Formats: sequence, C-alpha cells, structure tokens
Amino acid sequence: MDVLVTGRHCQIPDEFRVRVEEKIASIEKLKDRVLRVEVQVITYTSRRQPDQSTKVEITLRGRGPVVRAEAFADDKTVAFDHALDRLKAQLRRASDRRKNHRGLRESVEPGTPVLPVDVEESRPEIRKIAGLEVTGDGPLVVREKFFDAVPLTLAQALDEMELVGHDFFIYVDAETGAPSAVYRRKAYDYGVLHLNLAGAAEATA
Repeated sequence: MDVLVTGRHCQIPDEFRVRVEEKIASIEKLKDRVLRVEVQVITYTSRRQPDQSTKVEITLRGRGPVVRAEAFADDKTVAFDHALDRLKAQLRRASDRRKNHRGLRESVEPGTPVLPVDVEESRPEIRKIAGLEVTGDGPLVVREKFFDAVPLTLAQALDEMELVGHDFFIYVDAETGAPSAVYRRKAYDYGVLHLNLAGAAEATA
C-alpha cells in the first residue's frame, strides 16, 4: 500500500509524512484492499477563520469504490486526525450497512467508477444554463458539473454514498437504466428516487 503525501501552498515536513504513514498503516482492514492512499494538505492564507485555515483530504484508491474524507483545522496534524476519524467512521457505516442490508448486497466489481472530477469551462458573456439565458454575471449563480456515469446496482450506489461520506448519491440504475438517487434518512434507513423517462417522453408527446 503506497502512501502519497502532498501539499498545496505549504511545506510537508518529514515528521508529518512519517506520522501519516504510521497512522494509515495501523488500519489493518485497508492493507488487503487499498493500493494507494493519497493525503493532500491545503493551506488557505486568506481565510478569516483560523480554525478553517488548513484542510487535509484523504483518498483511498484500490479494488472497488474510492473512499474520501476531509477535515479543516488550524493545524495540519489536527486536520489529518479529524479526517482520519471521519474516514474510519465512513468505513464503519459502510460495513454496518452491508451487515444490516444483506438482501441488497451484491459484489462490487473492479472498475467501479471513481469520484468524478469537476469540469470548469470558461463562460462567454451570454450563456445558456439549464434552459435559461444568463447575460454577464447576472443574478443567477449556477455551477455545472459533468460526470461519467457507469450503471450501478442499488447496493453499489449505497456503498458509494457511504464511502464518500455524502447524504445522497446520484447514479444510473443498472437494471432499468433510469437516472436515480439514493439518500440517507434517519439512522441507517435509506430512500431511493427513480426518474421515469418513458413517462416524461409520453407527457411531452
């Protein structure tokens, strides 16, 4: 398992690298499933809140879904500890979900999609967004993201949501091909929404 520690707008001392590697290596369950651990430290010099001046993001890449957690603090060591705690909690929740929802559980095959990368494009003076024309800065603020969608089962979508620590996850249902979304309810309960594209086409016609 490789551990890669990088910094943006900051230097990474050797003692911090050693501490990160030791902490990551202590998580036994990661050794057989994770090929690479990426730890990125980002320092924001312009932030007004000192306790939010440093962010540490931990990403696990290996066989199966990507796992990611992040945390802010005024010190990189503290932020790393918080991010690692969140990572462990996300892994624990995903493990508990598998145990409590065995009827939904299916194997996650290699090649499960990784987290998409934001696509930022330069915008002209007049832009069309979601069917609306916005001139100049306009009163409307919209951020567009484009994802490469790979069909997932409901069980795989729930795993993805738990492992990235989000309260919802949008995916394409492998059985129906419909755009769908899973979301967290109370405790370990989940909801799922499916869009009926055939019904929408009939209504339009």
